[in-house]
Amino acid sequence: MAETTKDSIPSVTLRPGVEVPQLGLGTWQAESGEAYDAVRAALDLGYRHIDTARAYGNEEEVGRAVADSGVDRDEIVVTTKLPPDEADDAPRIIDESLAKLGLDHVDLWLVHWPPNKKARPDVWENVIAAQQAGKVRAIGVSNYSIAQIDELTEATGVTPAINQIPWSPADFDADLVAAHRERGVVLEGYSPFKRTDLEDAVLAEIAETHGVTPAQVVLRWHLDTGVVVIPKSVHRDRIAANLDVAGFVLTDDEVARVSGLAG
Repeated sequence: MAETTKDSIPSVTLRPGVEVPQLGLGTWQAESGEAYDAVRAALDLGYRHIDTARAYGNEEEVGRAVADSGVDRDEIVVTTKLPPDEADDAPRIIDESLAKLGLDHVDLWLVHWPPNKKARPDVWENVIAAQQAGKVRAIGVSNYSIAQIDELTEATGVTPAINQIPWSPADFDADLVAAHRERGVVLEGYSPFKRTDLEDAVLAEIAETHGVTPAQVVLRWHLDTGVVVIPKSVHRDRIAANLDVAGFVLTDDEVARVSGLAG
């Protein structure tokens, strides 16, 4: 396969015109020291999209890795998130996240979970305010239902640009994909391998056809269906393999077969 570069990973555009590479590095559960090394490796390899969260406790490491990478800040999309248990303090939290990251803005700020399982338009108003203040370029949510997204839109007139949810072939739901697209909300998936049987015969056959691994087929499926994906790893070889998905595309039939694994 051809060497992957930042220019060979497709991007999606979030309101208000923020370009986000469809494949990024997730840092959930990256322990002390691991997050720094993982982000440095990812940026060295060509990743330009890094996902963290206040709840992960590694914003400082992520920020240092971004600063030490030598990559122009404008080339890197950095995401962090507002934890639900601190949602009432959103103005303070974004300032603390920026301080820990050592940045004057993040490219994407998400409400990590619906606070107390509620949409909370009042919290969303504060997220909007952070964007208007230039602290955040694009805003969105994570783990929200379509009904909760609609509640935010109806209350504020501002629809989240993205919704980050668990996503894998086993999670595929055509109606859910369509509901996001009808609202102009980009679907971003996390934990792409958690509920995926990488020994499944369908994935194995498609992988053999393209000379890749089943995990790479899963990631390519995300890209070919327009979904952003942020696989997490702290191992350089896996980080590299996850990015090496630009040298092939799935046929429409292969996409349908992988989607059919949702059963």
